[in-house]
Amino acid sequence: MKPFAFERATRPEAAASLVADSTEAVYLAGGTNLVDLMKLGVIEPAMVVDITGLPYDRVEHRADGGVLIGALVPGSELSGDRGIRERFPALAQALLAGASGQLRNRATTGGNLLQRTRCVYFQDVTKPCNKRSPGTGCSAIQGSHRDLAVIGTSDSCVATNPSDMAVALAALDAVVHLRRVDGSPRTVPLADFYLLPGDTPHRETVLQPGDLITGVELPPPPPGAMHYRKVRDRWSYAFAVVSLAAVAATDGGGTLREIRLALGGVAPKPWRAHKAEQLLTGQQPTEDTLRTAALAEFASARPLPHNAFKIGLAVDLITATVRDLVAGEGR
Repeated sequence: MKPFAFERATRPEAAASLVADSTEAVYLAGGTNLVDLMKLGVIEPAMVVDITGLPYDRVEHRADGGVLIGALVPGSELSGDRGIRERFPALAQALLAGASGQLRNRATTGGNLLQRTRCVYFQDVTKPCNKRSPGTGCSAIQGSHRDLAVIGTSDSCVATNPSDMAVALAALDAVVHLRRVDGSPRTVPLADFYLLPGDTPHRETVLQPGDLITGVELPPPPPGAMHYRKVRDRWSYAFAVVSLAAVAATDGGGTLREIRLALGGVAPKPWRAHKAEQLLTGQQPTEDTLRTAALAEFASARPLPHNAFKIGLAVDLITATVRDLVAGEGR
């Protein structure tokens, strides 16, 4: 491992200054992803700045039903929070599906948002990877891509975003709170926080050097029922082949008056299925309408030979989940 300096920040301005002053400095919170990447040589920072002492470790429930989640709140605390479980069950379900209990005890909300892809070529420094080393090529396109993205990709990268939590947050219209280097606040809707790869797959978010995630805000919970489902190769401790956070509300007569769908495992970012939502709103959610809308979402997909099955799997997942939510709401 490359030697590095270690600093423990006790004030946000000190942490931001240390990271902004160096292109090779990184923040450290739970370290559940960063430390692994350092061991593999994927990331070789000159300085690691510990931010665990900063005041972003609380879950604040608002009178209107919304919530502000501190960036340093661990997954175990968030998934076990009574208000989250009662008002935002899809988020609690996503967190519980996302990691082992030991990892949830360490992994933080902000760190979860910044997870790097688990593409095997990104993690293997002996292989070309545009996300790790811009301009070297994408080994996955002609190589092992069964678990990678089918939509939102480019000729430069087909990696997937690995976060379960971010998929639920996308369906809940979450907003990311940031602190800029100069101390000014900034808020970014989660829908705009992640960048598609295009020609610059190494740029994954809108964060600028020294920007610090301070929290994630959820507006009051949407009407209707919500659920998070994850299809994976084994029951526990596995990344999603396809996952779905769904929110559905009817008018009482079986017609969808609001529907939100966010997919994981299929794109370089949590994929909000706006086309499918548009087609389903105002419709009776029959098997045909659900499948037609879900298929329409993937009209621009660019599957590779070994991951094209994900489209059919996503269609099945959307169809079954929305059908079950609507049936449950009617009981």
